[in-house]
Amino acid sequence: MDDNNDRGFILVNSEEPYKEKETKKVYKVKKQKKKRGFRGSLLSYIALALVCSVLGGFVSYNLAAKIFTETASSNYNAQEVVINTSDDISTVQAVASKAVNTVVGITTVQTQLVWPFSSQDINGIGSGVIVHSDGYILTNSHVVAGGNAKELKVLFENGDQVEGRVLWSDDTLDMAIVKVDVKNLPVAELGNSDELNVGELAIAIGNPLGLEFERTVTAGIISGLNRAVSLEDGAVMENLIQTDASINPGNSGGPLLNNKGQVIGINTAKIASGEGLGFAIPINQVKPIVNQIVETGAYKIVYMGIKGLGLKEYESLLGVDLSPENGVMVLEVEADSPAAKAGLESGDVITKIGDKEVNNMDELKSELYNYNQGDTGEITIIRNTEEETLEIEYTIVK
Repeated sequence: MDDNNDRGFILVNSEEPYKEKETKKVYKVKKQKKKRGFRGSLLSYIALALVCSVLGGFVSYNLAAKIFTETASSNYNAQEVVINTSDDISTVQAVASKAVNTVVGITTVQTQLVWPFSSQDINGIGSGVIVHSDGYILTNSHVVAGGNAKELKVLFENGDQVEGRVLWSDDTLDMAIVKVDVKNLPVAELGNSDELNVGELAIAIGNPLGLEFERTVTAGIISGLNRAVSLEDGAVMENLIQTDASINPGNSGGPLLNNKGQVIGINTAKIASGEGLGFAIPINQVKPIVNQIVETGAYKIVYMGIKGLGLKEYESLLGVDLSPENGVMVLEVEADSPAAKAGLESGDVITKIGDKEVNNMDELKSELYNYNQGDTGEITIIRNTEEETLEIEYTIVK
């Protein structure tokens, strides 16, 4: 992966070769302690009592966190963690204790064509987060090679490694759902990304630079909202959460969490030429998809029934300059489709889906994720230089 691309933004999975860690046994040697007289012991007890009276709840909190961490590391069904948000240091520690066992490592092998006639296998490493106890894992599409990886394995906190399969993947959203045949897994709590504010605490957990640094916890703030970035392949990702929590190759697909330990985003990209500029996909964008896949085993997006092209690309190909500044040129309308029933015609320029402007087919498709079977909505078009509004009823392809 080239971190020095022209646009400066990269997706943060790792495609470097990796080696699986060797399991090492660690033997602890307990040093023999010298016996102390009663006087020394009494003074120690008095000193300890004074320290505890000063530190009070801080000692109790850390002791409780230590006990929970030791229990959760070997037990998927550990007790719920109650997070004290009185200070950032304690909060980050508690969030990590609550969420770290829901974060997984994802390793892939994909075959890439090497020009002109040969191919080679490339190893990839990313992260994921468990969203259902029956083995549903949320990650990025680019982590699983758009669903085309020839091998995919999931590594859990307790050391178990199992094969996974991709149930759904969408390059436009850069999201995917992986399924493993494991039950009773710990599940991450999903938050509400629509309620975020700039300056809030943000905590990232993932596998930066490989599995030797698995489940690394970094903390920062929400630096910005509704960001749009251009990736190295020319694609544009919109409505992203910006954070200065450290994100590196391998973090892709891992969760971005709030101060309650709730997932508010899925880490996806960073700026290559700067520090503290990472981006995450808001969790609310994929909640309906997760719910439908868990319920039915698959997800089907509603459709309009058109073939189209971004207006700028259309003008460039034909060497023309049309009056709308942005939009999607409708090239063909499928008979008996939602678009046809709404009155959409070839030659129309779609400028908005609902109240959201669209400039290309990827943006149009992304907006369709906001609708379900039977939903109605408005489409704003330019027809013969005049703006019109059409009402469309969406349906799912059978």
